[in-house]
Amino acid sequence: MKRIAVLTSGGDAPGMNAAIRAVVRRAVFNGLEVIGVRHGYQGLIDNNMIPMGVSSVGDIIQRGGTILRTARCEEFKTEAGRRLALENLERNDVEALVAIGGDGTFRGAVELGKMGFPVVGVPGTIDNDIYGTENTIGFDTAVNTVIEAIDKIRDTATSHERTYVIEVMGRDSGYIALYAGLAGGAESILVPEHPFNMDGIITRMKMGLKRGKVHSIIVVAEGVASGAEVAKMIQERTGLETRASVLGYIQRGGAPTADDRILGCRMGAKAVDLLLDHKWNMMTAQQAGQVVAVPLGMVLHSKHDLPPDMYDMALSLSI
Repeated sequence: MKRIAVLTSGGDAPGMNAAIRAVVRRAVFNGLEVIGVRHGYQGLIDNNMIPMGVSSVGDIIQRGGTILRTARCEEFKTEAGRRLALENLERNDVEALVAIGGDGTFRGAVELGKMGFPVVGVPGTIDNDIYGTENTIGFDTAVNTVIEAIDKIRDTATSHERTYVIEVMGRDSGYIALYAGLAGGAESILVPEHPFNMDGIITRMKMGLKRGKVHSIIVVAEGVASGAEVAKMIQERTGLETRASVLGYIQRGGAPTADDRILGCRMGAKAVDLLLDHKWNMMTAQQAGQVVAVPLGMVLHSKHDLPPDMYDMALSLSI
């Protein structure tokens, strides 16, 4: 193997640049050439590729987002689009691909693998919803961004004696809501994986009022309901002044935490090692503190469930 390519696809996540840097430098260290694909799978179809070397990934480890940019690509979902992408890879003498992203990225990678092209996936998504790995690149940074917001909103909630509903990302996964809500001391945490129980929320709020608590923080994942809807229901049932705050895309941006930088480095380097060892159609994963390889096909057919003990603990601590 002489030349590999690397791309980022789907939603951006802090730490993707650390992973790109690791792929490039680990490859160069092992005598490989690296091609960067701009705008994800769309770049494969458009033949939008650039050579990358050690200097091209200098001073990026601390930057959020992705220097290769990212985009959605409907054309790649078609057989004709994938065939064109494969032709462009072969035209550029690329022999293998490292795909950094989430579920959609890996579905594309699996399709390339079915066509006989060597691929390794690196999980980069703030949602932490990829099966087979304890953490994904970007999750820790997103959680810390939400915690910082919760801490600031709590100051206002206390000053004005209000209830605040904070809506966070997580259409199908409650990882951000659960971790940030637990670390931020939220009174209630609403996640897609558990039934929405407004009676329980109201009960906990009334218990707090009885012991003199003058404010509450409710964290809700966007897949459960909108923050505005939840705030309206709470105010109607309690009469307490309740406001909603939607954090939105700030959760994706910002400098990655040390954990995400290190995870990006470890997973990017591991991806190159897997390609060199002819262990293809795999994904890098963090398990018990180690970075290992798991089959991409297995990743797509399973779900990364929330730890039930952590959700139960959050309920018990919010009394």
